[in-house]
Amino acid sequence: MNSRCWWPGNDPVYIAYHDEEWGVPVRDDRLLFEFLCLEGQQAGLSWITVLKKRDHYRKCFNNFDIARAAQLTDTGIEKLLQDSGLIRNRLKLYSIRSNAQAFQKAQEEFGSFETYIWSFVNGSTIDGKRKKPNGVPATTAESDAMSKDLKKRGFKFVGSTICYAFMQAAGLVNDHTGNCFRYRELKN
Repeated sequence: MNSRCWWPGNDPVYIAYHDEEWGVPVRDDRLLFEFLCLEGQQAGLSWITVLKKRDHYRKCFNNFDIARAAQLTDTGIEKLLQDSGLIRNRLKLYSIRSNAQAFQKAQEEFGSFETYIWSFVNGSTIDGKRKKPNGVPATTAESDAMSKDLKKRGFKFVGSTICYAFMQAAGLVNDHTGNCFRYRELKN
């Protein structure tokens, strides 16, 4: 059996996410937008809560279509606040619209959000070289810089801890522990 990071435990949803997605470098703007939105929805909650609602978020937000999210109306968002399949936090749901609008501006300025966001790691994945679970930080200098710049650009729910979780999920950093089969696969 392959050895993996400690955090998925025995949950099949978590294991599939860990084994197939977490830490894989994402260069697609739509998927980067989805990851950024979902990490923001997580604030104050466990990731598994968001992960189990992910398909419903995709349905409600048109597979995280950036242009459509940027055009959401207050009425539309208020309706989504009644949906028990979502995290019904007004600020978090409204942030999806404001983040889509800020995302589009970054795309216009840099040609793609991918070009912009990967600039925080000089275009390539940082090898976290994590040996043990307690060696994984909550923030780094890169996540601090990313958070500061995203906030300046009008993004919401992008504190440094959220940015670091986003960096881990989207493969800007490889924080699989050294004994994990995914660490070795992604390192090559």
